[in-house]
Amino acid sequence: MRYMPAEWELQRVVILSFPHEETDWADDNIKKALTTFVRIAQAIAYSQPVYIICKDQSQISGLFCSKNNISFIEIPTNDTWIRDYGYISIKEDDQIKLLDFTFDGWGGKFEATFDNSVNRALYQRGYMGITPLESIDFVLEGGSIESDGHGTILTTSKCLCNPNRNSGLRKVEIEKNLNDYLGVERILWLDYGYLAGDDTDSHIDTLARFVNPETIVYVKCSDNSDEHYEELCKMELQIKEFRTKEGKAYQLIPLPMTRAIYDKDKNRLPSTYANFLITNKALIYPSYSDENDKKVGDIFKKLFPDREIIPINCLKLIEQGGSLHCSTMQVVY
Repeated sequence: MRYMPAEWELQRVVILSFPHEETDWADDNIKKALTTFVRIAQAIAYSQPVYIICKDQSQISGLFCSKNNISFIEIPTNDTWIRDYGYISIKEDDQIKLLDFTFDGWGGKFEATFDNSVNRALYQRGYMGITPLESIDFVLEGGSIESDGHGTILTTSKCLCNPNRNSGLRKVEIEKNLNDYLGVERILWLDYGYLAGDDTDSHIDTLARFVNPETIVYVKCSDNSDEHYEELCKMELQIKEFRTKEGKAYQLIPLPMTRAIYDKDKNRLPSTYANFLITNKALIYPSYSDENDKKVGDIFKKLFPDREIIPINCLKLIEQGGSLHCSTMQVVY
């Protein structure tokens, strides 16, 4: 029997992939981006190991005030969003197995040859020990699926059924693949919801997340003049129809939206509080110098009373379309 563990299950390591001058940060202030990545890595490393994929260790190791629990590994990359090309952990007969799905740059939008080979390179260097690795000829990004650890996956049809992935397979075909590869018993499909400026075709980790098997947090838009209002209201109505395996309604916790944030070219950026990371001892969430930053922190404190709640300003990350969760991938025990 196999299943995909939930993010709150015990983690062995969290992997990050750092910016360098040949990534999409090349025309930006890489130093500012690196500062955010360092803060994320240090917040995780105070309680568990962190692997940092980088181009040149000598260029970034000096940015850390402490290197405890941190390993630097030089592997070529195209981009920083390892959530979408990193290992997906499953458990099979109580043993961990690592799955290496195909990554095609979010439906061919970006070059991804290096990113698609990171998992194999890391594995060949022995960082995963004797944990089995399976490479799979199926496009699947880690940010597109959310597991409750009990056989239920939350995802979006706009991403998984998009013609730019897997030639646009139908839901029934995708469900069979997720059952075969991840041991999925059932899938909760969201057909609505998006964020302006998002290149992922509506990844679930920007919109709605499990925080325990009975509770879903989701992005709620309360401003009827906002461009997201209609879609996110439809998403909310659909989430309210979802039921647990036992047939009960989920406890639903709305997360507020930030103010509209724009880049220098007046393009709206995909700021979202749903892009948080659960680690062994902490809940690390993105902040945006917004009036709702503290409100969201208080929500997480109630949901995770036994974990430290750590905000990290991610205004720099959303300039390249991602946020905190997108920049990390956990491997479980």
